[in-house]
Amino acid sequence: MSSEITKRDTSDIASFLEEMRRLPAASKAGTRGRLIFALDATASREPTWDLASHVQNEMFLEAGHLGGLEVQLVFYRGFGECKASAWVRDGQELVRLMRGVRCVAGKTQIGRVLRHAVNETRKKSVQALVFVGDCMEEDVDALGELAGELGLLGVRAFMFHEGDDPSAARAFRHIATLTRGAYCRFASGSAQELKALLAGVAAYAAGGTAAVAVLARRSGGVVRLLEHQLR
Repeated sequence: MSSEITKRDTSDIASFLEEMRRLPAASKAGTRGRLIFALDATASREPTWDLASHVQNEMFLEAGHLGGLEVQLVFYRGFGECKASAWVRDGQELVRLMRGVRCVAGKTQIGRVLRHAVNETRKKSVQALVFVGDCMEEDVDALGELAGELGLLGVRAFMFHEGDDPSAARAFRHIATLTRGAYCRFASGSAQELKALLAGVAAYAAGGTAAVAVLARRSGGVVRLLEHQLR
Protein backbone atom coordinates (compact mmCIF):
# COMPACT_ATOMS: atom_id res chain seq x y z
CA MET A 1 0.00 0.00 0.00
CA SER A 2 1.21 3.52 -0.78
CA SER A 3 3.01 5.40 1.98
CA GLU A 4 1.82 8.78 0.69
CA ILE A 5 0.14 10.91 3.35
CA THR A 6 -3.48 11.51 2.39
CA LYS A 7 -5.48 14.60 3.35
CA ARG A 8 -7.25 12.57 6.03
CA ASP A 9 -3.95 11.20 7.36
CA THR A 10 -2.53 14.72 7.53
CA SER A 11 -5.54 15.89 9.52
CA ASP A 12 -5.18 13.01 11.99
CA ILE A 13 -1.45 13.65 12.40
CA ALA A 14 -2.07 17.37 12.89
CA SER A 15 -4.54 16.56 15.67
CA PHE A 16 -2.04 14.17 17.26
CA LEU A 17 0.70 16.79 17.17
CA GLU A 18 -1.59 19.42 18.65
CA GLU A 19 -2.34 17.09 21.55
CA MET A 20 1.38 16.55 22.09
CA ARG A 21 1.94 20.32 22.06
CA ARG A 22 -0.23 20.72 25.15
CA LEU A 23 1.73 18.20 27.18
CA PRO A 24 4.34 19.35 29.71
CA ALA A 25 7.92 18.14 29.37
CA ALA A 26 8.19 14.49 30.28
CA SER A 27 11.71 14.66 31.63
CA LYS A 28 14.67 16.99 31.62
CA ALA A 29 17.17 16.91 28.78
CA GLY A 30 20.19 14.81 29.64
CA THR A 31 18.20 12.18 31.53
CA ARG A 32 17.28 8.73 30.28
CA GLY A 33 13.58 8.44 29.49
CA ARG A 34 11.58 5.23 29.97
CA LEU A 35 9.06 4.11 27.38
CA ILE A 36 6.87 1.01 27.13
CA PHE A 37 6.49 -0.09 23.50
CA ALA A 38 3.36 -2.25 23.31
CA LEU A 39 2.03 -4.00 20.23
CA ASP A 40 -0.87 -6.20 19.26
CA ALA A 41 0.75 -9.45 18.04
CA THR A 42 -2.41 -11.25 16.95
CA ALA A 43 -2.47 -12.77 13.47
CA SER A 44 -3.76 -9.69 11.63
CA ARG A 45 -0.84 -7.65 12.93
CA GLU A 46 2.06 -9.51 11.32
CA PRO A 47 2.75 -6.96 8.54
CA THR A 48 2.77 -4.09 11.01
CA TRP A 49 4.87 -6.04 13.50
CA ASP A 50 7.52 -6.39 10.80
CA LEU A 51 7.18 -2.70 9.96
CA ALA A 52 7.59 -1.68 13.60
CA SER A 53 10.68 -3.90 13.88
CA HIS A 54 12.30 -2.02 11.00
CA VAL A 55 11.55 1.52 12.16
CA GLN A 56 11.68 1.36 15.97
CA ASN A 57 15.43 2.09 16.08
CA GLU A 58 14.53 5.72 15.39
CA MET A 59 13.34 5.95 19.00
CA PHE A 60 16.80 5.19 20.33
CA LEU A 61 18.58 7.40 17.81
CA GLU A 62 16.56 10.48 18.66
CA ALA A 63 16.48 9.92 22.40
CA GLY A 64 20.23 9.37 22.35
CA HIS A 65 20.74 13.08 21.70
CA LEU A 66 18.94 13.83 24.96
CA GLY A 67 20.45 11.35 27.38
CA GLY A 68 19.08 8.10 26.02
CA LEU A 69 16.06 5.87 26.32
CA GLU A 70 15.10 2.65 28.05
CA VAL A 71 12.41 0.67 26.24
CA GLN A 72 10.42 -2.35 27.32
CA LEU A 73 8.66 -4.44 24.68
CA VAL A 74 5.16 -5.66 25.59
CA PHE A 75 2.95 -7.75 23.35
CA TYR A 76 -0.08 -10.00 23.44
CA ARG A 77 -1.21 -12.81 21.16
CA GLY A 78 -2.97 -16.17 21.06
CA PHE A 79 -5.05 -17.44 23.97
CA GLY A 80 -4.38 -15.10 26.89
CA GLU A 81 -0.65 -14.70 26.25
CA CYS A 82 0.76 -11.29 27.25
CA LYS A 83 4.51 -10.88 27.74
CA ALA A 84 7.00 -8.17 28.61
CA SER A 85 10.74 -8.04 27.94
CA ALA A 86 13.47 -6.70 30.16
CA TRP A 87 14.25 -2.99 29.77
CA VAL A 88 16.71 -2.44 26.93
CA ARG A 89 18.86 0.53 25.95
CA ASP A 90 19.80 -0.53 22.43
CA GLY A 91 17.72 -0.61 19.27
CA GLN A 92 19.41 -3.73 17.94
CA GLU A 93 18.55 -5.61 21.11
CA LEU A 94 14.92 -4.61 20.69
CA VAL A 95 15.01 -5.80 17.07
CA ARG A 96 16.40 -9.14 18.26
CA LEU A 97 13.55 -9.49 20.73
CA MET A 98 10.93 -8.61 18.13
CA ARG A 99 12.32 -11.05 15.58
CA GLY A 100 11.81 -13.83 18.08
CA VAL A 101 8.06 -13.22 18.22
CA ARG A 102 5.56 -14.84 15.84
CA CYS A 103 2.09 -13.35 15.54
CA VAL A 104 -0.70 -15.74 16.58
CA ALA A 105 -4.48 -15.38 16.26
CA GLY A 106 -6.30 -14.26 19.39
CA LYS A 107 -8.35 -11.58 21.12
CA THR A 108 -7.09 -8.16 22.15
CA GLN A 109 -5.63 -7.75 25.66
CA ILE A 110 -5.23 -4.01 25.93
CA GLY A 111 -6.37 -4.11 29.55
CA ARG A 112 -3.44 -6.31 30.49
CA VAL A 113 -1.07 -3.89 28.75
CA LEU A 114 -2.45 -0.96 30.74
CA ARG A 115 -2.32 -2.89 34.02
CA HIS A 116 1.29 -3.85 33.30
CA ALA A 117 2.18 -0.21 32.63
CA VAL A 118 0.63 0.77 35.97
CA ASN A 119 2.65 -1.87 37.81
CA GLU A 120 5.92 -0.93 36.08
CA THR A 121 5.43 2.76 36.83
CA ARG A 122 4.87 2.04 40.51
CA LYS A 123 8.32 0.45 40.55
CA LYS A 124 10.07 3.25 38.65
CA SER A 125 8.82 6.26 36.71
CA VAL A 126 7.77 5.68 33.08
CA GLN A 127 7.29 8.71 30.82
CA ALA A 128 5.24 7.20 28.00
CA LEU A 129 3.31 4.18 26.78
CA VAL A 130 3.23 3.64 23.02
CA PHE A 131 0.57 1.23 21.78
CA VAL A 132 0.18 0.09 18.17
CA GLY A 133 -2.96 -1.84 17.22
CA ASP A 134 -5.91 -2.04 14.87
CA CYS A 135 -8.88 -3.28 16.90
CA MET A 136 -10.43 -3.52 20.37
CA GLU A 137 -12.53 -6.41 21.71
CA GLU A 138 -12.76 -5.52 25.40
CA ASP A 139 -14.98 -3.63 27.83
CA VAL A 140 -14.37 0.08 27.26
CA ASP A 141 -15.30 1.05 30.83
CA ALA A 142 -12.73 -1.38 32.25
CA LEU A 143 -10.07 0.05 29.93
CA GLY A 144 -11.07 3.55 31.00
CA GLU A 145 -10.60 2.70 34.66
CA LEU A 146 -7.09 1.41 34.01
CA ALA A 147 -6.25 4.37 31.80
CA GLY A 148 -7.39 6.74 34.53
CA GLU A 149 -5.12 4.97 37.01
CA LEU A 150 -2.23 5.26 34.56
CA GLY A 151 -2.97 8.94 34.07
CA LEU A 152 -2.86 9.58 37.82
CA LEU A 153 0.64 8.11 37.81
CA GLY A 154 1.70 10.64 35.16
CA VAL A 155 2.13 8.24 32.22
CA ARG A 156 0.93 9.48 28.84
CA ALA A 157 -0.45 6.87 26.44
CA PHE A 158 0.28 7.45 22.75
CA MET A 159 -2.24 5.32 20.89
CA PHE A 160 -1.25 4.58 17.28
CA HIS A 161 -4.21 3.20 15.36
CA GLU A 162 -3.69 1.34 12.11
CA GLY A 163 -6.77 1.34 9.90
CA ASP A 164 -10.17 2.86 10.65
CA ASP A 165 -12.08 0.47 12.91
CA PRO A 166 -14.59 2.74 14.73
CA SER A 167 -14.66 0.75 17.99
CA ALA A 168 -10.90 0.84 18.25
CA ALA A 169 -10.85 4.55 17.42
CA ARG A 170 -13.27 5.37 20.23
CA ALA A 171 -11.43 3.24 22.78
CA PHE A 172 -7.96 4.47 21.79
CA ARG A 173 -9.08 8.10 21.92
CA HIS A 174 -10.64 7.48 25.35
CA ILE A 175 -7.41 5.99 26.71
CA ALA A 176 -5.36 8.86 25.29
CA THR A 177 -7.70 11.44 26.81
CA LEU A 178 -7.70 9.87 30.27
CA THR A 179 -3.90 9.73 30.36
CA ARG A 180 -3.51 13.19 28.80
CA GLY A 181 -1.71 11.44 25.98
CA ALA A 182 -2.48 11.44 22.26
CA TYR A 183 -4.22 9.43 19.55
CA CYS A 184 -3.07 9.15 15.95
CA ARG A 185 -4.23 7.03 13.04
CA PHE A 186 -1.62 5.95 10.51
CA ALA A 187 -1.94 4.25 7.15
CA SER A 188 -1.19 0.54 6.78
CA GLY A 189 2.36 0.03 5.53
CA SER A 190 3.36 3.66 6.03
CA ALA A 191 6.89 3.22 7.32
CA GLN A 192 7.81 6.89 7.16
CA GLU A 193 4.77 8.00 9.16
CA LEU A 194 5.32 5.42 11.90
CA LYS A 195 9.07 6.11 11.99
CA ALA A 196 8.54 9.85 12.39
CA LEU A 197 5.86 9.44 15.04
CA LEU A 198 7.95 7.00 17.09
CA ALA A 199 10.90 9.38 16.90
CA GLY A 200 8.70 12.24 18.07
CA VAL A 201 7.39 10.34 21.08
CA ALA A 202 10.91 9.20 22.00
CA ALA A 203 12.14 12.79 21.83
CA TYR A 204 9.22 13.75 24.08
CA ALA A 205 10.01 10.98 26.58
CA ALA A 206 13.66 11.98 26.80
CA GLY A 207 13.49 15.77 26.56
CA GLY A 208 9.97 17.15 26.34
CA THR A 209 8.38 19.24 23.61
CA ALA A 210 11.47 21.41 23.11
CA ALA A 211 13.34 18.31 21.98
CA VAL A 212 10.74 17.69 19.29
CA ALA A 213 11.45 21.13 17.83
CA VAL A 214 15.13 20.21 17.47
CA LEU A 215 14.14 16.98 15.73
CA ALA A 216 11.88 18.91 13.35
CA ARG A 217 14.74 21.08 12.15
CA ARG A 218 16.70 17.96 11.19
CA SER A 219 13.93 15.75 9.84
CA GLY A 220 11.19 17.90 8.35
CA GLY A 221 8.09 16.08 7.12
CA VAL A 222 5.44 15.31 9.74
CA VAL A 223 7.90 16.27 12.47
CA ARG A 224 8.13 19.75 10.96
CA LEU A 225 4.36 19.92 11.35
CA LEU A 226 4.91 19.21 15.03
CA GLU A 227 7.53 21.96 15.25
CA HIS A 228 5.02 24.39 13.72
CA GLN A 229 2.47 23.45 16.40
CA LEU A 230 5.03 24.19 19.13
CA ARG A 231 5.59 27.83 18.15
